[in-house]
Amino acid sequence: MKIPFLDLKPIYQQLQFELDDAYQRVMESGWYILGEEVEQFEQKFAKYCGAKYCVGVGNGLEALHLTLKAYGIGSGDEVIVPANTYIATWLAVSYTGATPVPVEPDIQTYNIDPNHIEEAITKKTRAILPVHLYGQPADMGPILKIAAEYSLKVIEDSAQAHGASYYGKKTGNLGDAAGFSFYPGKNLGAYGDAGAVVTNNDGLADKVRTLRNYGSREKYFNEIKGYNSRLDPLQAAFLNVKLPYLDSWNKKRTEQAKLYRRLLTECIDISLPHVQDGFTPVWHQFVIRHPKRNQLKNFLEVQGIETLIHYPIPPHLSEAYKGSLDFLKSLTIAEKIATEVLSLPIGPHLSLTDIEYVVSKIKEFKK
Repeated sequence: MKIPFLDLKPIYQQLQFELDDAYQRVMESGWYILGEEVEQFEQKFAKYCGAKYCVGVGNGLEALHLTLKAYGIGSGDEVIVPANTYIATWLAVSYTGATPVPVEPDIQTYNIDPNHIEEAITKKTRAILPVHLYGQPADMGPILKIAAEYSLKVIEDSAQAHGASYYGKKTGNLGDAAGFSFYPGKNLGAYGDAGAVVTNNDGLADKVRTLRNYGSREKYFNEIKGYNSRLDPLQAAFLNVKLPYLDSWNKKRTEQAKLYRRLLTECIDISLPHVQDGFTPVWHQFVIRHPKRNQLKNFLEVQGIETLIHYPIPPHLSEAYKGSLDFLKSLTIAEKIATEVLSLPIGPHLSLTDIEYVVSKIKEFKK
């Protein structure tokens, strides 16, 4: 039996007629940069998040970068980031010329630990950039409280959390702004790179719109030094088709995660993801920890089960940041997580029977 970690074909097959129609509509329109398809998606996704504005951009990294730039964050500034995250979170800060200042995660949730944020704040700190990692919301209440006390911006990295909620309020509408990725493997994925900034701030939305389009509101009239980061209308058309299905796909992921958690509870060597009361994750990844992670991964591969590691190297240990953050101390929790985490298959392409098979093989490894 083969259990792929990710398979995007079933979603295309499910929505083939709608997606093909969207493709045909865009191609026949003769309009291939921004335009009506992008505007429609921006309106729909803003409403989905419960926010006023959505600004479509090239990808999730650029969504974060342009938001930071729009807030005037740059050289000499510091931005607090999770030590445990995909490197794009840090890169967005570095692209502005500011310095990412990592804070250790809570080892149960893998998200940034609010209890350690305040000690990382200096006179140079301008913002906190929490990540809703693996589709589980960060603990935003304490984060927002700290930010208010120190007059800091809170920018959510919501790249993995489409539809997740924190005490009934959706991610993307919890801080000052949020960056989303619609990379094909996301819960809401395009068929290429795509991203968006979501906010309730009129001025920020306007600034990001200008930055994404060469610093121009009107063609050939450039007000600021901007970028080329525009959501493609073809990708927007695909996202317009897929958005109405997002909640049902998230529900399926939730059912699979519930089954994983129930069947793996008795496996004492496995640390299961912890969900706090009031938090509603969307299970972009189902991540366990095991002291013999590499051996387990290899064993499952032999059984036809594909797994991935999110992530094998914390950003501070990557070659990209080697020697560039002189003040950096050892981040032992993030480093421990990187040696133990394993992402199991989850998603609309799988059935509950597939999940049961994966669990049965994990239990064989324990024997």
